[in-house]
Amino acid sequence: MSLAVRPSVWIGGASLIAGAWVLEWLHPGATHFGETMVWGAAAVGAATWLLRGCQSPDLSAPSPKVLDRAAVEATLQAVERRIQQLETEIGGEAEATLQGEMAIANLRTQLATLWTALNRQALQVAVVGSKSVGKTTLIKQIEAIQTDLPRTFSLHEINLPASTTQPEDVPLQTRICSADLVLFLTKGDLTDSDYQTVQQLVQRQHRVLVVLTQQDQYLPGERPLVLQQVRERVQGKILVQDVVAIAAQPAVLKVRQQQADGTLHERLEQPAPDLLSLTERLTTVLHTEADVLLLTTVQRQAEDLKASVQTVLNQLRRDRALPLIEQSQWVAAAAAFATPVPSLDLLATAAITTQLVADLGRIYQQQFSLEREKTIATTLAELMVKLGLVELSTQAIAPLLKSNALTFAAGGLLQGISAAYLTRIAGLTLASYFEEQSALETTGEGLLQLDRLTQKLKAVFQENQRGAFVQTLVQQGISRLMPTSPATTPAAS
Repeated sequence: MSLAVRPSVWIGGASLIAGAWVLEWLHPGATHFGETMVWGAAAVGAATWLLRGCQSPDLSAPSPKVLDRAAVEATLQAVERRIQQLETEIGGEAEATLQGEMAIANLRTQLATLWTALNRQALQVAVVGSKSVGKTTLIKQIEAIQTDLPRTFSLHEINLPASTTQPEDVPLQTRICSADLVLFLTKGDLTDSDYQTVQQLVQRQHRVLVVLTQQDQYLPGERPLVLQQVRERVQGKILVQDVVAIAAQPAVLKVRQQQADGTLHERLEQPAPDLLSLTERLTTVLHTEADVLLLTTVQRQAEDLKASVQTVLNQLRRDRALPLIEQSQWVAAAAAFATPVPSLDLLATAAITTQLVADLGRIYQQQFSLEREKTIATTLAELMVKLGLVELSTQAIAPLLKSNALTFAAGGLLQGISAAYLTRIAGLTLASYFEEQSALETTGEGLLQLDRLTQKLKAVFQENQRGAFVQTLVQQGISRLMPTSPATTPAAS
């Protein structure tokens, strides 16, 4: 491994050598002094470099996103607009009116709860940790001294699963979403699963204090080392001052006392809890950050609610889009079957894809001009050719047709079914892309994000490469394009 040497090192070294040479030129007897100066300076420089390299790493964490009430209210208003959009679009579904009304009523209730939460005074603190880490004991200790803290709050206990493979009835993200502050408890250095949990909490904008419990079980000389290990483990995620060590219920000590008559008397003594570092940090956080903690929680819940509304909206739109995609795929299949060409020309069916862009755009509230629709259709076709999807689809379909000589002999059948397959891929890609754009509240006439469209195309193609799906499509294609042919059951590839 090579080490990068800073220019200042080279400059400094050259200056020292030149200085020694000047000393020797001025007076030969100064040579020894010059050598001493050079090597001494080199030693000092090396020591400085080593000390810098051995310094404790920067344990600062990125500053949390600072919110004000206006920003949170803007998010809540965006949720309201999204619910109104869902209500408008679901209104035309007569068979789903009752179910839709219930869903919208539930979403509006959740939104009203968030508006009310903006004015609540008591905070919610989650005490999180694995089994036997001391959560229940700590909660009792904090409740006993809560009146001494600057803000009222409620505590609730959340258990982590014993292993990462253990299924959870309710995901941690859901159970902890309403917590304004998280106390993450650990008995020692964080395990990989603990670290992943802390990382997820920070990514979700939770305010986290990491609490090293049961420090009394370590020798006095080991305690600062273990605390430093935990701090280094969460470096860049948690502020150094947000990692504290406590002893909520120290182990009972056996005390021996010599009596006046010289005999020894033994007794068991329960040391007092040591929560000072935690209560001091809690006092600071609750005094300076309480309002921001509350706003951050409401913002997080509002974003989750907005995503939930978008999920319902996407499903409603997808249910409407799939019949249009299926209709277009068989129109494309009939066109390719009627006028087969040596190689499937996607650009020749651009008119069908263009119409599909227009239809899906209306469903997903992404309105385009005719020229824009043509551009999107052409771009999608060119991407399919560039990614080799035409050849791959043909390779998947041809073996299924070869199993029956009569169907394979039909000149345009391979092209027709391939056209249906690729048109379906194009439609599903557009639906997925438009879902993302509508969630971002971008208009259809914005810049086409080619990289995102490419990613969506690759993902949709991979999802629809399953042998069973392709086999079913081939069977449907044969029945639609050659209705008078005897029933065939192509073998699975």
